[in-house]
Amino acid sequence: MDRSSALRVAHTSELTASERGRIRELLDTAFEGSFAEEDWEHSLGGVHALVCDADGGPIAHGSLVQRRVLHADRSYRAGYVEAVAVRADRRREGHGHRVMAALEHIVDTAYDFGALSASDAGARLYTARGWQVWPGRLAALGAAGPVPLPEEEGTTYVRPAAGRPLPGPGHPLQFDWREGDLL
Repeated sequence: MDRSSALRVAHTSELTASERGRIRELLDTAFEGSFAEEDWEHSLGGVHALVCDADGGPIAHGSLVQRRVLHADRSYRAGYVEAVAVRADRRREGHGHRVMAALEHIVDTAYDFGALSASDAGARLYTARGWQVWPGRLAALGAAGPVPLPEEEGTTYVRPAAGRPLPGPGHPLQFDWREGDLL
């Protein structure tokens, strides 16, 4: 792994317009054109972990945003991981692990648990880091109440924050509503 690549952790408000543009280009390329405007919006407003090369070009990125999650009779603050990508020519060098380690530290210190939705390709990274598939049901809280999300079951991963237990799978995790993909 090239440790000379700088890791930066910054809130969206600390990123310049140029940096945001370069991150968006990385995500568009890494997701082969399937990274929608709503996906980009979901990655903003939280904390970004960004690995850059010597010229400031992004090699790897991930962001962590707060989501409200209802479970049984409790509301949780979940750190939700978004927009994790590594430039194709720099994959398998540990940059994804560096990004996730930075985001997991924030989950451990600021949230009740972490959550994310993984592609088949991304699942290897998350399971290697101890994330586990949520074994229960999932829903989103719409204007008319809970909307079941059976298509997200099996691809939504959770990780307890340090020293905290995960909610039990006997009740669904009900995520706050948002435009585009709900998870």
